[in-house]
Parts: sequence; C-alpha cells; structure tokens
Amino acid sequence: MWSLTFAPLVPLPLLIGLAVLAALAAGAALVLAGRSAILRALALTVLTIALADPSLVFEEREPVKDVVAVVVDRSGSNRLSDRAAQTQAAQAEVENQLRGVSGVETRTVEVTDAQGAGDGTRLFEALASSLADVPSERVAGAIVITDGLAHDAPANAEALGLRAPLHVLTTGREREIDRRIVLVDSPRFGIVGKDQNIRLRVVEKGGPGRAALTVRRDGEVIARREVIAGQTVQVPVRIDRGGPNVVEIEAAPLDNELTLANNRAVITIEGVRDKLRVLLVSGEPHPGERTWRNLLKADANVDLVHFTILRPPEKQDGTPINELSLIAFPTRELFQVKIKDFDLIIFDRYANQSILPLLYFDNIVRYVREGGALLVAAGPEYSGSQSLARTPLGQILPAQPDGSVIDEAYRARVSEPGRRHPVTRDLPGAEVEPPRWGEWLRMVGARARTGSAVMTGPGERPLLMLAREQKGRVALFLSDHAWLWARGFRDGGPHLDLLRRLGHWLMKEPDLEEEALRAVARGRNLEIERQTLGDAPAPATITAPDGSTRTVPFEPGRPGLFTARTATTEFGLHKVTTENLTAFASVGPENPRELMEVVSDPTHLQALAEATGGSSRRIGQESGSGVSVPRIVPVRSGRQFAGADWIGLRISDSGIVRGVQISPLFIGLIGLALLFGALVAGWIGESGRRFRKES
Repeated sequence: MWSLTFAPLVPLPLLIGLAVLAALAAGAALVLAGRSAILRALALTVLTIALADPSLVFEEREPVKDVVAVVVDRSGSNRLSDRAAQTQAAQAEVENQLRGVSGVETRTVEVTDAQGAGDGTRLFEALASSLADVPSERVAGAIVITDGLAHDAPANAEALGLRAPLHVLTTGREREIDRRIVLVDSPRFGIVGKDQNIRLRVVEKGGPGRAALTVRRDGEVIARREVIAGQTVQVPVRIDRGGPNVVEIEAAPLDNELTLANNRAVITIEGVRDKLRVLLVSGEPHPGERTWRNLLKADANVDLVHFTILRPPEKQDGTPINELSLIAFPTRELFQVKIKDFDLIIFDRYANQSILPLLYFDNIVRYVREGGALLVAAGPEYSGSQSLARTPLGQILPAQPDGSVIDEAYRARVSEPGRRHPVTRDLPGAEVEPPRWGEWLRMVGARARTGSAVMTGPGERPLLMLAREQKGRVALFLSDHAWLWARGFRDGGPHLDLLRRLGHWLMKEPDLEEEALRAVARGRNLEIERQTLGDAPAPATITAPDGSTRTVPFEPGRPGLFTARTATTEFGLHKVTTENLTAFASVGPENPRELMEVVSDPTHLQALAEATGGSSRRIGQESGSGVSVPRIVPVRSGRQFAGADWIGLRISDSGIVRGVQISPLFIGLIGLALLFGALVAGWIGESGRRFRKES
C-alpha cells in the first residue's frame, strides 16, 4: 500500500511561516508583474515542498481478522424452563452465521454460577476478560445470549469500554409467571426466648395479588398467614434455642411458575442466651457441696440461685427465732410463681424432709415435661425412705433405687451407649482400660427405668442416667463423689468436661444433641454429619433448590458420628432429611442473587446496547425451544449496527505491517532538477519579457 508522508527539514512552525511568506510574495508578484511571475511562484512552491521533504512510503501489510465476542449465559436463571435449550440453539446459529463472515474471528465464553461466586450473573466481567488482549480497533462487536438478568452491567457505554456494537439476544418468553420473596430486614442475632421480627414482601408477576406464607423454624411449621403481594409485612419468630436457628419462609407456588427456588427465603438467626438461670438446692452438707456451685459461678453467663437446707422445719433446739440468721426457703416463689424462669433445677443430695409439699413436686414434673431440665445428684439419702424417688418426681426420674449403697473404691466407666453420647464421648482418660482417672468411693444402687446409662460403676450398675421426658430432660447422678476428681484425689479426673457437658445437654445446647443432623457447605461440596446412638442411620435425602432429590449414604466415623460428603451443582438452599431429622445448608449465599429475579427481560440491557449502536431483542418463541436469531451483517461504516431483522459487526480492515519501503521525492537529483528547472524557467521568462520591451 502506497502513501505520502512528510519529514520537514526545519521545525514545522518555521516551515509554515516560510510557506505563508512565499504565498504572499507570489501573490504580490502576480499582481505587479502579471503572468510572468507564475514561474517565480512555481519556484517558491518547489522550494517550500523541498523543505517539507515529502516521501512515498510503501507498506507491506498482512490482513488480520477482527474479533467478535460471543458471551453465553449458563447461569441458574438461564437454565429455567426452556431457556437452556433456547440458549444452545441460539449459540449454534450465531456461531454458524459468524463462520460465513470473512475476516472475523469468534471468541466464545460461557458464564456459569461458579464464575459469579454467588453474586449473580457476571456477564460483562467475562466479556472484558475475553477481549483483554485485543486492540479496541480490532473488536468488531459482542453478542450476548442471556435472559437479560446480568448483575454486573456497567452504568453507561463509557464504563463498558467497548468501541463496537453490543447485541443482546434474550431467551425466555414474553408472558412468564413467577413469585418471589424479597427480604427487607432480617436479624442475625436474637435472645433465646424472645421474638425477632423479619420484614419482607412478596413480589409476583402473573399472580392473583395474594399469597399464603408458611414460616418454619428448623423444619417445624410455626406460623401460617396470608399476605398481599407488594406490601411489606412483619413476621415475628420466637428464638427457640441457643446457636443457629434456621428460619424458612415459603410462599405458596403459582401454576406454571418458572421456579420455586425464589419462593423461599432462609434466615439463620444466632440464638444468644441472655442469662442461664439455674436453681441449685443443696440438702445435707457434704464435702462436695460446693462443686456444683463453683462450676456454675465460674460461668459468667449463668445466673445462679443457691439454697442449702441447713435446718429442717422439725428441728427444735430452743434457738429464739429473732437470733436465727438463716433465710427462709421461699418454696412458693421458687416452685410455683417463678419456676418457669429457670433453665435448670439441680437437687444436690436433697432428701424429702417435708420442706416441699407434694404439690411443688408436681409443679417440677410439669415444668420438666413442658421443656424444663432437672438434675438430681444423689447420695445415700436416695436409697432411703426420704428419697426423691418416693415423691411425684419418681415418675420422671430414669432410675429407681434398689435400697443398696455401694461403699467401695471403683473407677467410673463410660458405657457403650456413653461412647456414642456427646456428653461422655471422647471424655479425656476414657480411651484406655482401665480409665486414666481417679477412683470414687461410693454410689447408690438403682434399677434403670428409662433413658440411657452413659456411665457405669461396679458390676455395670448405672452411674449416670440421661433421659428425655416429653419436651424436657432429666439427668440422675447416682454418686456424690464427683468432687473427688475436682480435688485431685488419686490424680483426679475430667470433672469440668463431664459436668459442663452434662449441664449444657440439659439446657439443650445444639452441639450436645444425641440425635442430630448437621449440614454445612464448603465451597461446592456439601458435608453432612449424623449424630446418633444407633448403629446404622438411614441415608440422607438431599433436596436441591430446583426441587430435585437424591440420596447419600453415611459412612461411620467416631463412635456415634456418621458422615457423608457430596458435590453440588448449583447455588441455593439445600434441604437434608433423614428419618425425622432435617438440616439446611446454603451453597453460596443463603438467598442467592441469581435466583432472586428470574423473569427474562430484554429491556434491562437495552439502553446500554443501543448506546453502542447495537440492539437488545427477545429471540425466544412463545412455545418450545425455538429461537429467532437475526441475520449477522458486516458493516464497514456508519454509526448504526442494527435493524429490524439484522445485527451488524464493525469491520475495520486492520492489518499488521510486515515491511516498509520509503522513497524520498526532493532529495538527490530529482529534487535538484525540479528546483533548478523552476529557477531557469523563471530566468528565461524574465529575459524574454525584457527582450520584447527593448524591441
């Protein structure tokens, strides 16, 4: 390719000045001397051109192809209904047409949920990455096949940074139906026993304007109500326990709805106990009386109320009442008026001395069955006539005394069920035989009635019994010698681990549930843990956000623990069930942005596309997976790259220079000849004029 270039021999401002002076001189000469001055003007022109040093340049160019980016949306929302098939058909048609356009290179990039890291569809990040190594003048355009729901669209064409047309081909249908829940305000923490308010609204397209809501907490239905679509409503939820409380709010589905995944919103509210209120009643004074008190007072989260019965009512020693410094035991206030305020009631070596009427024991039984917790740390009194087992408490205590008290040294052992129970599993020292801890010297003989004996004494007699009583829990310690471990008797033992776990189990700490199902997402993998006292739990059933189900078997791990691990294919809330247990795990964010709004819309990206000279149009047909892809036309000039049935690509005819040949025009013999010829012609012209005048 030939071209003309200039390399001035003097600075450009000086050259321009000289050219202006030459033009003025030539003009004046023409006015004064007439046509004879034309040769002088020609000489000045030749001199000016010579100073500009013109050259002929021949470039050897190799044509290069322009680049077209084809961005294909494979995200979750574009896999709904027939959109996946429409996308596949559109991609095949676009690539087929581009193969027929000469001088164009196609770069196809697919965008999935994983590329968005749970933050929606990131189409334009993928577009920029695919064209990062291409000069802007070589970009012929970008064709995006999507449902129109991109979550990283730039604010304007300047921010897009594309100097070529953007064409958006939108899948889906015109009249789509969908209902979704939008969270307006959701708490992350809540006080156990208090209500937390969740604010939300139901948004729908193609619905009747009213929706039925179902509210579940940890899989259990706690409320149902009807709401008006578009209005913000407040849903109160009682925080039932410490730790994570998974609240699921579900709107009833519509007929022919695109997806049910966004009909459900999930909020995990961390339950925080304000204060754990514990009532400790000590009976006959004994060396280990302060063991429970010291343990509970060491926990700043425990509000302890402690009474010790030092003086039974029948005791008559002549001491005047006004000289007694004892506080009267407020039986009515504790066991009738405020009994439900306590999270745990402990009787430590308490004997029935007629201080508590039988009516109050009935209140304790009712308190336990309605969700309370009771611990009885028994001594020799449990085997006698004043045993708590002979009161109404006997109907909820897991073991009945057989009348014997064993006074001999023995090592407490974790039973086979205890090795699986979270209270005694992995108790330090229990991993060897005999256990690596000190001996106890006494226990009460008893017959197990219900529950599990997680620790045993001599002769495999039950030592620590745990039982559930309707909604509540009961523990029975058939020895008053746990304090020997605390005092370091014969190297002591893990009293803190044992007693703390026992108290936390009674107060329903989630990590100590003996029958539990837990699920957690780690990246794209779902890890499931099953805690059970049984031998072979049933497989777990996993329900994905799209409603599909599959089962995964458990593999044994530590005693009482079984695990399963499986890969997931999509973001969203996964429901895991086995037997009567339910757990939830959210892969990615709990309420993924990708599935919040799923109705396809070509107008979302229309303004951006038209600002580049491109277009945004729907290609999905009203039925089936067919698409209407416009013609792709190369355009070499103009600012509009779209029509009713076509979309255009900007063709630049770019090339790579492989070699350059430069031929100067005014340097050497050619330049001298032109300049000399112009001067001689001027001289001859002037001489001829003077000769005619003399003649």
